Amino acid sequence: MLGKTCIITGATSGIGQAAAFALAGKGARIVIVARDRRRADVTLDKLRAINPNAAHRAYLADLSGISEMKRVAAEISASEPRIDVLINNAGALFSYRKTTADGFERTFALNHLAYFVLTHGLIERVRASAPARIVNTSSGIHKRARLDLDDLQCSRGYDGVTAYERSKLCNVLFTRELARRLTGTGVTANSFHPGLVASRFGNRSNGLFTPLFFVIKTVFGLSAEAGARTLVYLASSPEVGSVSGKYFENCTEVLPGRWAEDDEAAARLWRESAGMTDIDW
Repeated sequence: MLGKTCIITGATSGIGQAAAFALAGKGARIVIVARDRRRADVTLDKLRAINPNAAHRAYLADLSGISEMKRVAAEISASEPRIDVLINNAGALFSYRKTTADGFERTFALNHLAYFVLTHGLIERVRASAPARIVNTSSGIHKRARLDLDDLQCSRGYDGVTAYERSKLCNVLFTRELARRLTGTGVTANSFHPGLVASRFGNRSNGLFTPLFFVIKTVFGLSAEAGARTLVYLASSPEVGSVSGKYFENCTEVLPGRWAEDDEAAARLWRESAGMTDIDW
């Protein structure tokens, strides 16, 4: 990873931050996309302490806003000469349905459309840096979901956990179709499950989880470093340098959920996402 540039979203806490630190320790230059300037600066200070020889940088953007993601992608693409690894990691779970300024249900917007839009905005720079990698954070909970392609916004009978499960299924389906489209370019795309991690995740769910959940997460959850291992593995290991379109758990390729292997659903999700975001791939 010496001298390579890694773009990471959701890197100011949790597994995203742990992965950023681990990759910086391997010699990588880390570029984070964050919402909060103070948290971004704290993360940058730690990155500089780990790898002072790299010009780590932060870009600020609201990751749930389509125009914001397009803007920051354009800024990164114009400023960064190369992108060796793109890590789409930011995500959240919300207890009640709310739409973003763009009119999209916020779980779907943050957990899926942000991946789609940022990847599109950076894909030419990534392809020009090949061999390069794209890593998308999903979750094993996607195996419980079946996507309703006629109601991607969860407008009928919203449930926070169901919306989250579906968004994580979107991550795997997006990765599958992305990998197919990148065949022969020297760019790989894979998704993974980090496990239950004792992190800030769920803190924004506004009462969706019981206090027991947070006790279990805190006592039995993985450390952020342990949860980030598969992410770091996919971003840096020579063993998976040519592997693409796969799903991983514990640094091992495993089969995703039944509905995550539906190529027709993956293609339709892609078309629907492109139409929603006014993006032409």
